[in-house]
Amino acid sequence: MQQVEELHDESVAAEGYVISAPIGEDPSGAGLVNLSAIDFDALGELFARSPHKRTEAERLKGRIAAQLARMVALNHSRLDYAERFRRMIDEYNEGSKNVDEFFRELTEFARGLSEEEQRAVAEGLTEEELAVFDILTKPDPTLTKKEEAEVKRVAKELLARLKEEKLVIDWRLKQQARADVQETIAEVLDRLPSAYEKKVYDRKCELTYRHVFAAYPDTGRSIYQLPSA
Repeated sequence: MQQVEELHDESVAAEGYVISAPIGEDPSGAGLVNLSAIDFDALGELFARSPHKRTEAERLKGRIAAQLARMVALNHSRLDYAERFRRMIDEYNEGSKNVDEFFRELTEFARGLSEEEQRAVAEGLTEEELAVFDILTKPDPTLTKKEEAEVKRVAKELLARLKEEKLVIDWRLKQQARADVQETIAEVLDRLPSAYEKKVYDRKCELTYRHVFAAYPDTGRSIYQLPSA
């Protein structure tokens, strides 16, 4: 997460990425636009006519960085997006591509980021369920569609049980409460398909506990309840 924050600090421009309708105006009137609201074809035409292409590229880069930092905070499996973004910026700063190439790559990257943001809906999961599902399925094991469906049920059950029974007030400060959370994770993940060998199962239990510890600091509070960027 420190690396993501550094990425955000390095990349965000002083202003938000401001564009006017019809490309994608913020209904709140604030002028800041989510990537999913941008008409990328219209944005490309605007860029082609702009006399300040470097400024436009920097603004888009900053908007991507802000959105990417938020997305990675919600789901650490997206760190590969952060690495790809950093490489893209490094290559541009080293002079291996001109501003037109850089803007085109930023646009394609932003499209992919928007698709990733919609993946939870496509998988039939909430954003927080998707984070657990990704922990359980990436980078291994290889699963059939039927097994993936089983993992989704396990992820949903685990979060429901933890939030209803185990994530009590100041749970991270109490040894017994932490042990209860770990035991519940181990118990529920024991229902994962047979593709999860013992070593994989143990690793997934540990990664899931780390995620829960970081994402759910107290009863009724989680990173998923913070305002969107």
